[in-house]
Amino acid sequence: MQVYGLLGNPVGHSLSPPMHEAGYDERDIDARYVTFEPDPDAFDAAVDGARALGVRGLNVTVPFKSDALAHPAVEADPLARRIGAVNTLDLGGETVTGHNTDATGVTRALEHHDIPLEGAGVVVGAGGAGRAAAFALADAGVDVAIANRTTAKAVTLADEVPGASGHPLDAVPDLVADADLLVNATSVGMEEDVSPVPAPALHGDLAVLDAVYTPVETRLLRDAADAGATTVDGAWMLLFQGVEAFERWTGVDAPVTEMNRTLRAAL
Repeated sequence: MQVYGLLGNPVGHSLSPPMHEAGYDERDIDARYVTFEPDPDAFDAAVDGARALGVRGLNVTVPFKSDALAHPAVEADPLARRIGAVNTLDLGGETVTGHNTDATGVTRALEHHDIPLEGAGVVVGAGGAGRAAAFALADAGVDVAIANRTTAKAVTLADEVPGASGHPLDAVPDLVADADLLVNATSVGMEEDVSPVPAPALHGDLAVLDAVYTPVETRLLRDAADAGATTVDGAWMLLFQGVEAFERWTGVDAPVTEMNRTLRAAL
């Protein structure tokens, strides 16, 4: 039996186990996906232990994404190094490789909904999800504007992302007016029924991806739909970052429909 899993603290809320195991069952792969919750200062020991036990791959979540990038045994790919975080470890080869599938989660979620990766894009948020979204869109050819509550953080990230610009949050309405894509990479809308973007700024020529997936239908997505925009909920991003890891580990095309069905049933 192959073993894959998730390293984080806490991980009890994770939806990854049922999603991945649905994929293994659908593809008739003898594998299981388990969660590991090491102490915050025990990441290196946890990875070394997983390797010794023959674990084939690990997803990595908070607070360990930076630790995964810095682990001496991990060879991080260029995109993960640029983003500054590793969320997927492939332990199946002679060396441990590190990847960031959050970026792919953004682009594959948009492509799945036939949204062109071109034109002008606005990313709200400059944290981990914002960094992944900004690099993913810029690498795909989108002209990226980054807005953040702390303007300096948006500007710093924009200096790293090719062709990007950094802005304060109050610039969002003007940025969105001329945008083709909008990604909310903040947690706004998760705990309260509020949106990071004023409803009047949204328009019918816009495609909106909200990284928040609980709730699946956020205030931002409801406002965007009312404005005639194309909407993509955060569960699609969660799905496709998992699909990317599944395919990297197993070498098999992921059963996207079944993994998506299982994920949404667990939400």
